[in-house]
Amino acid sequence: MKKKFRCRDLNPGLSGESRPTTKWSKKIQKEWRILKKDLPDTIYVRVYESRIDLLRAVIMGAKGTPYDNGLFFFDIHFPEKYPDKPPKVHYHSGGLRINPNLYANGKVCLSLLNTWFGAKNEKWTPGVSTMLQVLVSIQGMVLNAKPYFNEPGFSGSRGTITGEKNSIAYNERTLVLSLKTMVYTMNKPPKIFEDLVIGHFRDRAHGILTAFQAYMEEGNEVKSTTDKGKKETGSKKIQEGCKRVHGGTCKGFSNYRSRRFGNIRAPNSSRIPNSGTNT
Repeated sequence: MKKKFRCRDLNPGLSGESRPTTKWSKKIQKEWRILKKDLPDTIYVRVYESRIDLLRAVIMGAKGTPYDNGLFFFDIHFPEKYPDKPPKVHYHSGGLRINPNLYANGKVCLSLLNTWFGAKNEKWTPGVSTMLQVLVSIQGMVLNAKPYFNEPGFSGSRGTITGEKNSIAYNERTLVLSLKTMVYTMNKPPKIFEDLVIGHFRDRAHGILTAFQAYMEEGNEVKSTTDKGKKETGSKKIQEGCKRVHGGTCKGFSNYRSRRFGNIRAPNSSRIPNSGTNT
């Protein structure tokens, strides 16, 4: 079983950051204990003994969302004024904008981080708010089933014909970007998470590629990359979008397969061809 929380060390050349106060250190170590005890099964965290001000986390996309089966990485820094000030969070975007709250430059907009507006009880509260709350909020409130409505200007259209239609179109675009993110992650797995990335896509490659094929050939409505319920017809845009990234996606999984974990097959399809020499 993979450990959800693990303490690692950095290379000696990257250590040596000063620790402002013992109180500051104790607050961060308290965060470690909370994470170790209460992390959900779909969030993994790595911390560093020599740089306790740093933390790296990966959030798995939930079923029923356009992020299903994806891995989304975040780097966290506890500033000197923590916990009076919230942690700083950077998203590994690969240059892609997959969500209104997650920018291509890595910025994360979230009320709990004081990087987005919100009611007082939604903001960071020293002594009350925790890093666990931040990660769970990103998973549940940001990487959700209808991210289109995360945009304040569109939230009021939820439940309307126009709003729901736009939400479906946004999910279709997001699915394509999520597929690109998967390939990006396989090609450049963040350090200290290499083994998790390998195991994750090894176990899920068949389902991901099967769903990808269905979207490309039939234009199924985007809900999840592994839903097996009633088949619904989506727009031709999802077909076109998947066709545009088909080559890169197959190449990514094919190269990853040859380097990492052997053959991958999708039902009713031939084996994915190698796109280069094995390494």
